[in-house]
Amino acid sequence: METATRLLGAPADTRAGGVDDEHTWKPLRFLNLYRLTLGALFAGLYQLESLPAPLGATDPQLFYAVCLAYVAFAVLVNGPIIWRSPRFDVQVYVHLSIDILVLTMLMHTSGSMESGLGMLLVVTIAAAGMLTEGRTAGLFAALATIAVLLEQVYSHWFGLHGFLSYPRAGMLGATFFATAALARVLATRIRESQALAAERGNDLADMSRLTEYVIQQMDAGVLVVDAKSHLKLMNVAAWRLLGFPQADRQKTLGDVAPELAERLAAWQRDAEDAYGTLAAADGTGEVMPHFARIGNAGYLIFLDDATAAAQQAQQLKLAALGRLTASIAHEVRNPLAAIGHAGELLGESEQLTASDRRLTEIIGQQVHRVNGIIESVLQLGRRDASRPETVLLQPWLTRFVEELVQTMDVPPEYIACSVEPADLAIRFDANQLRQILDNLCQNGLHHARNAQELPKVAIRAHVQQGRAFIDVTDAGPGVSAEAQAHLFEPFFTTEKTGTGLGLYISRELAQCNRARLDFLPAAGGAAARFRLSVGTPLNPASEHDE
Repeated sequence: METATRLLGAPADTRAGGVDDEHTWKPLRFLNLYRLTLGALFAGLYQLESLPAPLGATDPQLFYAVCLAYVAFAVLVNGPIIWRSPRFDVQVYVHLSIDILVLTMLMHTSGSMESGLGMLLVVTIAAAGMLTEGRTAGLFAALATIAVLLEQVYSHWFGLHGFLSYPRAGMLGATFFATAALARVLATRIRESQALAAERGNDLADMSRLTEYVIQQMDAGVLVVDAKSHLKLMNVAAWRLLGFPQADRQKTLGDVAPELAERLAAWQRDAEDAYGTLAAADGTGEVMPHFARIGNAGYLIFLDDATAAAQQAQQLKLAALGRLTASIAHEVRNPLAAIGHAGELLGESEQLTASDRRLTEIIGQQVHRVNGIIESVLQLGRRDASRPETVLLQPWLTRFVEELVQTMDVPPEYIACSVEPADLAIRFDANQLRQILDNLCQNGLHHARNAQELPKVAIRAHVQQGRAFIDVTDAGPGVSAEAQAHLFEPFFTTEKTGTGLGLYISRELAQCNRARLDFLPAAGGAAARFRLSVGTPLNPASEHDE
């Protein structure tokens, strides 16, 4: 069961639990990686004496020291980012402030505005727009602008650079504010889009789980295979109808259900043999497959329990039959009783000859027979739906045989009973099981009345290939090949006094319990054996094959 549930079961949870991480810690890690790469690149170029002008032109040693400090800072803050402590907003404020300070110092040691390093601050301001909420990005844009202007003032005051441009510093500050505003708008839209996508993903996941649950609860079996016949989905009903196979996504339909795979291939060829029923895995019913193509993704297979459909049709038939038999009972019973009573009165006459008395006996016999037919049909029409319960066969069959011996008034050795294993239990309507076995045993005793061997009727309950069976075998002469084809037809009988409804009613009762009643001819035509296939036992601890 676990295998099927895992195969069919609920899809992987697609809820976006990491949406916040996508907008917070992950971008902060990338920003720190950028910081580490930038500092290491500048420091490495200094060590190789390959710094392009004007990097470090004003104060190379300070430029190198700032780069090393920048690298050290990037390494040190990597731990708090991973541990997520202190909280995110504190780390963001520290990181962006250090970036503004360091990049302003690198710009100062490289010739101020002329170096062009001030544009690196644009990246920092863009990061501020993505990582902060509200107007905080504008605050960092203002800090960066103030830092650039102070650097210009400092350089002008001490005469450190020959070229100073306050207008360029102002334009760079305006760029900072524009970048902050644009980054904030873009970040907001990205977050809204991702939040909407996450919400839609959650809705789809919920619908997928709901659909999966509905499929699992369906009485009809559902399978999905891809274009290469690899199994993609199988619900519990299909798993049961196919005999509880070991199934996973690596197996093909041919591995799990070879006959069903052949039907699918025939359906793809539009062959006539693609249609019709398949035997259920438990041998007690039939399965009707239906196929449908799912675009180019594969095929959808529905498995309908033909036995359940037949049971529904049978219930409708019985309802109609009940109404019909009620009318028959009303219209036929009274005239029949009158005929029978008139025959009895006629038989009491002393003036009748022997041949006339024989005729009155025939009238009585036939009235009795017709009355029996009416009783059987009424019993079939009034039959209640099955109420399955757990039946422990060893004590149940023992009581049944004792009651049957008393009812039929036969010696106990006429009927033998065996159950293997002793604790064999099944799900069945006990009253209907009693009616089936009572009919089979009475028929067996009737046909074996002249047999010399004992027992005349043998009841054997056993497990074979994972299924439980109850066999009823009599010591009679057997059943002819011609009669075997009609045994379960209504009103078919080989006895002059029989109604021909006993076996028909027994099979109908078996089908109501998802079981099957069959005749198994014995070798050489001697004896008769009826097998009631009752499906999977409740305690298949051991098997006893014939």
